This record gives sequence, C-alpha cells and structure tokens, in this order.
Amino acid sequence: IAFAMGLATILAIAWHGTLPFSLFAQRALIGADSYSLLAIPFFILAGNLMETGGISRRLVDFAKSIVGGVQGGLPMTCVLTCMIFAAVSGSSV
Repeated sequence: IAFAMGLATILAIAWHGTLPFSLFAQRALIGADSYSLLAIPFFILAGNLMETGGISRRLVDFAKSIVGGVQGGLPMTCVLTCMIFAAVSGSSV
C-alpha cells in the first residue's frame, strides 16, 4: 500500500509539472519523522529479539507457574505475560 501511494504521488507530481521532485522527498521525510511511527518497527524488533533469545518463552513459563494451576489459568497467564512484557518494554498499552 505504501509503494502504491508513493508511486501515485510521484505520478501526480510528474503529471502536474510545476512542482519540483524535491518536494516529494521533503514531504516523505517530514511525514516519517514521528515518534509514534518509529515505535512500531522498534516494538516488532523487540518482540523478535525476545523470541530469538528465549525471553518470551521464559516469561510465559513464569506466568504459567504463578497462575497455571487454577481454573481459567490460561487467560490469566496471557494477561500476566502481557503485563510483564509491558513493564519490561515501557509500554502502557
């Protein structure tokens, strides 16, 4: 979708004729200069590093050892693991 939008923008700038191509690069960099947009790939990177290093499995095993023996332990394990991950990563979501 991003490539299609970028291609459509380049074609519109080329078709209009009066706008310089440097405007496209300038607006693209200004639009990408956002902390919320940069957080998305960094959270994905953190998740991949945690999975590769085995930290995710250990977090799930730890949460399962705490609440896994009670009825409804699987959803509680999921919630507790998400809470621990949020505390580790600094995410309030």
